Amino acid sequence: MTVAVHWFRNGLRLHDNPALIEAQKNAESLITLFIFDTTMYNIEWSGYNRMRFLLESLKVLNDNLTLVGGHLYILQGAPVKIFQMIKEKVGLDLITFEQDCDHIGRNRDNKVKMFCNENEIKYIEKVSHTLWNPKEVIDKNGGVPPFTYKQFQNTVNKIGQPPKPVGNIDWLSTIFEELPASILEEFKVLNDPTPETFGLYPEFPENPIFSHRWYGGENRALEQLKERLECEKEAFVNGFYLPNQVNPDLLSPSSSLSVALRYGCLSIRKFYWDLSKLFIKQFEGDLLPQYSVTSQLLWRDYFYTMSIDNKNFGQMEDNPACISIPWNDIKIPENKKMLECWKAGKTGFPFIDAGMRQLMQEGWVHHVVRNSLACFLTRGDLWISWVEGLNHFMKYLLDADLSVCSGNWIWVSSSTFEQLLDCPLCVCPVNYGLRLDPSGEYIKRYIPELKNMPIEYLYEPWKCPESVQKEVGCIIGKDYPNCIVNHTKVSRGNRKKMLALRNSMTNEHMVPHCCPSDREEVQKCMFLPDECMQQLLPLDNDDSEMYDFYKCN
Repeated sequence: MTVAVHWFRNGLRLHDNPALIEAQKNAESLITLFIFDTTMYNIEWSGYNRMRFLLESLKVLNDNLTLVGGHLYILQGAPVKIFQMIKEKVGLDLITFEQDCDHIGRNRDNKVKMFCNENEIKYIEKVSHTLWNPKEVIDKNGGVPPFTYKQFQNTVNKIGQPPKPVGNIDWLSTIFEELPASILEEFKVLNDPTPETFGLYPEFPENPIFSHRWYGGENRALEQLKERLECEKEAFVNGFYLPNQVNPDLLSPSSSLSVALRYGCLSIRKFYWDLSKLFIKQFEGDLLPQYSVTSQLLWRDYFYTMSIDNKNFGQMEDNPACISIPWNDIKIPENKKMLECWKAGKTGFPFIDAGMRQLMQEGWVHHVVRNSLACFLTRGDLWISWVEGLNHFMKYLLDADLSVCSGNWIWVSSSTFEQLLDCPLCVCPVNYGLRLDPSGEYIKRYIPELKNMPIEYLYEPWKCPESVQKEVGCIIGKDYPNCIVNHTKVSRGNRKKMLALRNSMTNEHMVPHCCPSDREEVQKCMFLPDECMQQLLPLDNDDSEMYDFYKCN
């Protein structure tokens, strides 16, 4: 009897899973498994919420497989060793898996492919984590990555629409193979593991109410898709699209599907086609603005395309698409302290601190807040490398993966995906938050020490009179920290550093770097409302506060 293994990594779903279909139809019996690869990842790199979401997703996947007579084996170890033992104990004719765009995952997969070739085992790798095959996009672009988002759009237009989701499997004809006890004992099979199984515990155990707002798994992801499509339909009826960008809601449960897409609980192709069909139906076949409706999904594919052949995409050194900026050295105690204050949500700027605490507590922050946090850490205020921010987000942010998260960080920090250092936008940590949340409810939720602070001082508590501080029970510098920097001063200084760096570079010293094609792309990538774009000023204007968009006055 021929045996196939479908190896789940991302793509934790049964719907639209072409690699799983290949395993089911090309062998007489099927094994489904997930491997915690102890040779590739350190469990300590993951925060509690990320691990919980992954384990919830695996449990739902196992439950769904159980309904059709199967079982998901969760093993720990090196994939090649596991497949070798399955070959010896059970027999192994085929391994199927979804393409991984992460260079670490690709190195792992190359080892498995080599093992298959050496042992006359067939393998099938299918593209379903992205809309298009990043390799095909690069080939279609002349063998090089498209260095602008518009160039990426033009390239995928030449390829054509992404494939539609594949159909469901006929489970009635499927025979599931069981793994023998010797394999389960050797590779520590995990039954209903929790984060605590891996030695991970909540970062905010005293605040359980808001910590578990995201639930993993295919079933919940499909429910969220229905809810999201209803939200989009209502927006279409009212004459606009991307409602979460037009009117960001920082407090309500997010309609974003990025977490479900990151783990593949939801098919990116299903989301794309369901949203496109909804738009076409509403506007009677008008396809021209369709890519605007799905722009965030295309940005995701763009980042995967830029990273797939760049093993250093997640770092500044030896990254061919990234400008090397001389950020502050965090080995210097003062800079290290600044970084730790940012991580802990203790910068003294309530809007920034609320975002950082929400990240640690829930594993999620709205994209407009993410951009604020990234700008504050890098070119806006602290002048600390985006790599430090990326590493922190990769540990705690539920939807973080190396390609998309790196792309966003280096873009916002003006390290790449930007006209060479020509970004006049600097997020004011006071005014931007005040515009997004004028009532201050966002700050009060995540910074309880400021919950009684009058609204006129909530975003600038250092201006609050001592008598009022005592009255509300929050002494600045004691119960809540003072500002760690003077925003107006440091943002102006950082801008001058950017201008000096730009002026020092000649065309001969510039690497081919990614950049937006126009201001509209800046707006879409950074989730900026229309009124914000109207406030952009000329690059070389040295007015003291020109870089603080979203001003109050």
